[in-house]
Amino acid sequence: MNEPDVTSKPYAMTEHHPWRPTRRRLTDTLLAALAPVAVCSLALGGLTTWVGAGKAGSPARIVVSSGRVFLPYGDSTETAAFFDVSNPGGADDRLVEVTSSATGGEIGLSRHRTAGSGAASKEAMSSVLIPAGGELAMSPHGVDVILRPRAGWRAGDLVPFTLHFEHSGAIETIAVVVRPSDPVS
Repeated sequence: MNEPDVTSKPYAMTEHHPWRPTRRRLTDTLLAALAPVAVCSLALGGLTTWVGAGKAGSPARIVVSSGRVFLPYGDSTETAAFFDVSNPGGADDRLVEVTSSATGGEIGLSRHRTAGSGAASKEAMSSVLIPAGGELAMSPHGVDVILRPRAGWRAGDLVPFTLHFEHSGAIETIAVVVRPSDPVS
């Protein structure tokens, strides 16, 4: 019987070649590493935008106090209401609307500005920012609520208002009717 020849090619030991990078191997490796890097970058960008927009941390917490509304005088058709609004929360919010069932028509937000020469102007506003950790103290010299009063208001009367915020929703409050000559902060 003949024994197999172990020196022939099929049974010969093959030489071990070290791994050599080829262009295809490098491209495949780069593409495999690129996918997780792209996903992480996209997630980090989204989180950065979320934090920058004030959506991270604690939500806005709106507190409304010290509601006052001027007693109309003369034959005035408009008067103003003032509230102190604070936001001890961790996100900004916006006052977007003020409503009341006890007034005689439309209610709007406005800002009064005085020029150096003593001239004043009134500007209608669609919303007012209440910054995180900040407050808004409405006054006749800044932001206020312009409204048409109902007949028969007297000093000391209570007028219900609802302040509507972009994130915090509606907050009901009361404003006391005061004479314009009474001190308003």
